[in-house]
Amino acid sequence: MGRFDELVGIVARLRGEGGCPWDRAQSLESMRPYLLEETYEVLDAIDRGEELQEELGDLAFQVVFLARLAEEAGRFGMDDVLQRINRKMVDRHPHVFEAGAVRTGDEGDVAAWEARKARERGGVGSALDGVPPALPALLRAHRISEKAGAVGFDWPDAAGVRAKLTEEVAELDQAMAGGNPIEIAEELGDVLFTLVNLGRHLPTGAEDALRMATARFEARFRVVEAELAAQGRTVYETPADELEARWRAAKRAAPLSGG
Repeated sequence: MGRFDELVGIVARLRGEGGCPWDRAQSLESMRPYLLEETYEVLDAIDRGEELQEELGDLAFQVVFLARLAEEAGRFGMDDVLQRINRKMVDRHPHVFEAGAVRTGDEGDVAAWEARKARERGGVGSALDGVPPALPALLRAHRISEKAGAVGFDWPDAAGVRAKLTEEVAELDQAMAGGNPIEIAEELGDVLFTLVNLGRHLPTGAEDALRMATARFEARFRVVEAELAAQGRTVYETPADELEARWRAAKRAAPLSGG
């Protein structure tokens, strides 16, 4: 029996008579937070370059467990899941799997990929379909704008988006001067959405760039806390100007790729 079949068997045992009470009590709905947590742990492992093997295993368990729950509900089983994804990947990569397929040069292009997906839908629905509402806001903005770009609704290069960003920031400044909370929220959203689009035209997307920036800030702030703790002090009793000076010193001491 292969390792994957072994995992399927373990999940069946956990859910079966005499299995684990916690596992037997779960439902598709109750597993949502665990699936999300495991997904982010995989992303964190990729960023850190550590424990990826273990985190991928945890994520694989989530997939098999969810398929088991669906099977028990009479909807589909793990074999159906695998059959469908196998078929989908073959159909969407004709340049790889079809004998004698003529390569057009756009095989790795997002627009070509989206076009193949649209053909699968028979032209029904929106070009923006398929982006889960539950995605983090920056990532969802990236995917929505990427899909729009796939049909030609996009800036030709980063310079065009950068010019748009200047325009949107000016509009945010104007809204802030006016003091209308609704207008401020709308203009701030436009700035963020434009930044996401700028990220699509740069080597690193907005979601990854923001995650790395947050990690840099956190690391430096913790250095400041450690330095103060060594003096018997805390950040809560330290003046803001001193915190800023110490943070800048921590940044100079450990630039962390310059951000």
